[in-house]
Amino acid sequence: MNATAPVFAGLALLLAGPAPALLSRASWPYRAPRAALVLWQAIALAAVLSAFGSGLAIASELLVPGPDGRPTTSPTREIDALGFPLWVAYITVFALTLLVGARLIWAAVRVGVHTRRRRSRHRMLVDLLDQSGDTRRAADIRVLAATEPIAYCLPGLRQRVVLSEGTLTNLEDPEITAIVSHERSHLRARHDLVLEAFTAVHEAFPRVVRSKAALGSVKLLIELLADDSAVKVTGPTPLARALVACAKSTAPQGALAAGGPTTLIRIQRLAGPGGDPRIALAAYLGSAAILVVPTLAVAVPWLVELSRLFRS
Repeated sequence: MNATAPVFAGLALLLAGPAPALLSRASWPYRAPRAALVLWQAIALAAVLSAFGSGLAIASELLVPGPDGRPTTSPTREIDALGFPLWVAYITVFALTLLVGARLIWAAVRVGVHTRRRRSRHRMLVDLLDQSGDTRRAADIRVLAATEPIAYCLPGLRQRVVLSEGTLTNLEDPEITAIVSHERSHLRARHDLVLEAFTAVHEAFPRVVRSKAALGSVKLLIELLADDSAVKVTGPTPLARALVACAKSTAPQGALAAGGPTTLIRIQRLAGPGGDPRIALAAYLGSAAILVVPTLAVAVPWLVELSRLFRS
């Protein structure tokens, strides 16, 4: 198992840094956003599994499990067997693995709690400031007294689609339908949970090895998926016009805005070629390969060791 730890450590570093940076520069995800999002999720999960796999392999080298799965030695006793430089390297990587695990748990809890608190406060605020006097309007829509076009959604158990009076005044009915369909697609698919998971994984890895490209690319992909959902309802032209009007739309943290810095890319995509099933298939196959290999390599040997330990 001497080669297992460095292989897993190298794979974790590759999937946490260079691979996201390379994938973020590709243009094919625009033609298969759902498959690309699955690939991003596979890369993130495989990076975490590889980091843990490296730590488990090192633990096996330092503790030397016996036939019954129980440790037969202690880490300090393996200095002579491994050599001091290799022993220090093992201890360092194992400590980093524990750090990644602890940071992942902490980030997931912190992001989840803080995001829901912010959304709850903002939901109460938009309910109080709601200017909608049209009783025929859907129950989840709130209208704010602002002249600039604004559109965003607040995910959660009590979902809200927030529009401004400027949006209702400046947009035609098909465009309003397109922008509302876009926001409701975010709510149905729970894209907020995808972003929370990627935020937690991003914060779990040390800053020197993680890539900022993953989080930005995933944010763009979920907007493309919501755009595709809106296009099915109204067609591309009303959505493109609505995106232009709401390009400068902002939203509080925890919300998903219709506009933003990627608006131009999204509008250009609406005028470009449609999706390619061959690209999507290749992405799905790549996702399976990236995820299955480290999962099997990590899970199977250690499930065997655990079963031996519990049987003893």
